[in-house]
Amino acid sequence: MQLSTPLVELRSASFGYADRTVVSGVDLTVHPGEVVALLGPNGSGKSTLVRGVLGLAEQHGGEVLLLGTPREQFHDHTRIGYVPQRHSLSASVRATVTEVVAVGRLPHRAWWAPQTRTDRTVVREAIDAVGLADRADEEVASLSGGQQRRVLIARALAGRPDLLVMDEPTAGVDHASQLALAEVLRPLASDGTSMVVVTHELDALHDVVTRIVCMDAGHVDLDGTPEEWATHTGHGPGSGHHHHDDPVPAPRRPGAVLGSGPLDPSSEVPRD
Repeated sequence: MQLSTPLVELRSASFGYADRTVVSGVDLTVHPGEVVALLGPNGSGKSTLVRGVLGLAEQHGGEVLLLGTPREQFHDHTRIGYVPQRHSLSASVRATVTEVVAVGRLPHRAWWAPQTRTDRTVVREAIDAVGLADRADEEVASLSGGQQRRVLIARALAGRPDLLVMDEPTAGVDHASQLALAEVLRPLASDGTSMVVVTHELDALHDVVTRIVCMDAGHVDLDGTPEEWATHTGHGPGSGHHHHDDPVPAPRRPGAVLGSGPLDPSSEVPRD
């Protein structure tokens, strides 16, 4: 029996863009300590669902509660760390790994206040958690795509969130980088970090996730353990269950907390 407040609770929730509903009638609850993989074929709505939860896509119906609070009344955005879809960090801004990760601490102090000892410690721990301690002083432009993806995760971790949401963290990187990312997420999961991971490549993460939610045509068609998913679909570890995703309109919501900025590419179109 789950006694703690759910991190995310959806009740007949629907999301979309303008007058187009992409996801409809979804009931979903994410509890502390869970690592939930959100899977689905092209255009299934899995990224739209995540953006809807975060307020980055329009809510067309139903209820959304974040840490027990209705989404429209939820303002403590630092409690949810978001790693958006990004192929890489922008090469146009020269910044070190430490400088990028330190951006994750900005919401925790006044804009004019200098970095504290706690800030520096948290940033160092976040970099170490993603296995980049030896690259802390290197410019992010010199890193591989997989390493840059880990920098974005460290930036989110630096905010000390209750829930870490990652949208396609394994997309666009080679298999070795996917395995390296899994090695980063595995100890986080073991330490009780709650995560929602949108992915179309489950192979590397099959022993990290504790629950799999499959979407199809904007609806949830399976919600269960990895074992239940394997039985239902006939897929198992190493079966090569891959899906590539279609473009969806970029959401527009002034003030939305994306965890992005001048260090991120501005021209990328989000993909569902």
